[in-house]
Amino acid sequence: MKKLIAYDLGTGGIKASLFSEDGASLSDVFIQYETYFPQEHFVEQRPMDWWDHVCAATQKLLLTSGSSASDIACVALSGHSLVAVPLDSMGRLLADQVPIWCDMRAKEEAGELFSQLDYDRWYLTTGNGDPAECYTITKLMWMKKHRPGLYSQIHKILGSKDFINYMLTGTMCTDPSYASGFGVFNLLKWDYEPEFMEAAGIRPELFPEIRPSDAIIGTVTPEAARMTGLAEGTPVACGAVDNTCMALGARGLKEGVAYTSLGSSSWIAVTSTKPIVDRDTKPFVFAHARKGYYTCAVSIFSAGNSFRWIRDNLCRDLGDGTDTYDAMNRMAENVPPGSNGVMFNPTLAGGSAQEPSPGLKGGFMGLSLSTTREDLVRASMEGIAMSLRCTLDILMTQTTITGEMLICGGGSKSAIWRQIFADIYNLPVLKTNIDQNAASLGAAALAANGCGLWDGYGRIPHIHRTEDLSMPDPNANALYETLLPVYRRWAGYLAELSGMMTKA
Repeated sequence: MKKLIAYDLGTGGIKASLFSEDGASLSDVFIQYETYFPQEHFVEQRPMDWWDHVCAATQKLLLTSGSSASDIACVALSGHSLVAVPLDSMGRLLADQVPIWCDMRAKEEAGELFSQLDYDRWYLTTGNGDPAECYTITKLMWMKKHRPGLYSQIHKILGSKDFINYMLTGTMCTDPSYASGFGVFNLLKWDYEPEFMEAAGIRPELFPEIRPSDAIIGTVTPEAARMTGLAEGTPVACGAVDNTCMALGARGLKEGVAYTSLGSSSWIAVTSTKPIVDRDTKPFVFAHARKGYYTCAVSIFSAGNSFRWIRDNLCRDLGDGTDTYDAMNRMAENVPPGSNGVMFNPTLAGGSAQEPSPGLKGGFMGLSLSTTREDLVRASMEGIAMSLRCTLDILMTQTTITGEMLICGGGSKSAIWRQIFADIYNLPVLKTNIDQNAASLGAAALAANGCGLWDGYGRIPHIHRTEDLSMPDPNANALYETLLPVYRRWAGYLAELSGMMTKA
């Protein structure tokens, strides 16, 4: 039986996953890599770290699974978005470190772009609802202004997964889903918008050719085979951005199917046959792997990373061999809904486009002398769910969600958290066997379709097996419905006060 390798190139590390040709998960390997913060608003990673870790993860995956390189029919990548990797005409990397999706250095350049271009028209065309300085086009503008010597040598600018594809095959290209995060992609035309490049003062030829997400873009070169352990000549599919791969792997094959990704950051995404855009609330949109469909999402920047902050700062004494998160789950189970009057705002990494201000800072409210650590732990879970519920309400004004809410990512493992989400969303919350592998399954599906093992994506829903369905508790939901207006007003006050503190 042939096998597939899917790579999930995330912000925190690389996961290499082995799948059967039927889409069953067989084995996976995860290796972390570093993120660098050279100065305020700069967030960078090293593309060669990605490559070195892809090589190491592939070798380990083949070894531990007992698989032969000749078993692998095709590989494909899911990659984190909005990255700007500069290569010269010889394919050489021009910067050891590159800005990733949450790098915000290009604020001034974003202002310059919209002095030449109407912002609303740009947003409604591209669906790029996150702060404009996140997008590749403004990062290129920053390079042109601040590193002109580097900029003058750029032949192509690639995304994260596109760089790995280049290292595997020697082919420089991207797919529609990743291109739709460059800041210059017309969602309706399914192609670049030259006017936006002209307004930015960026040469159009810097952007790579766009190929279908499941297109075979090349095969593993002799050098890449030596470094990864893959067989020379193994087909490589183009792959897709992480949001789109996750949507595909999360059964997002038709209108209204939604999922919540509960990782370091978190988002709610729904599949749609048209871009869901709104000038005021600014959902962000990526082209789907299937032409004619879109992944439309709203987000918060801090979810799992805020919960991890709670773990590291309030629960560090629990690291005695017991899984700290399991202990925190037990704490939350012993606290009633509403956390005995304590409320948590999780914006420890600032606010997204769907929140009152990008400068919003997190905090606790409702502390008293009787407040316990258990209250704080549950409040942090509720606060993350409340913040996502606020974004869900925004999405629900634009579209309809059908069926239950699938929850993916690391947080989906917590039964108490799934129940909290069901109660706050007032929706059934589904956990399946796919769990943290939605993006990997999506990438594996692109590989399978690309090399001809599959004909379409209809088998994906059948790969999912229900492991738990959390139904909303009417009494708990009624309580949360009374607390949500309080949360929203408090978030507004926090945004205002955070701005005052910034000016102080």
